[in-house]
Amino acid sequence: MLDVHRLRLLRELHRRGTLAAVARALSYSPSAVSQQLAQLETETGVRLLDHVGRGVRLTEQALLLVGHTDAVLERLELAEAELAASLTRVTGTL
Repeated sequence: MLDVHRLRLLRELHRRGTLAAVARALSYSPSAVSQQLAQLETETGVRLLDHVGRGVRLTEQALLLVGHTDAVLERLELAEAELAASLTRVTGTL
């Protein structure tokens, strides 16, 4: 099973463009972000990043995964919202 936290890092890399920008935005070190993305590559069994100069570029497979990540995170946010809303409803038998 893919780790949602690592998928979120991949999505942030797609949005922000650099490991350093992802690290700053999420209060991680660039090394920690890189290690988590390397672990995601291990989990998926495919190369997700191409090293270009001092930076990285997402592969086609990474972009495919980012699209699914958006959908997964939307569903998780919806589930959290519905769960929270269910706690504010009055239920029971009169």
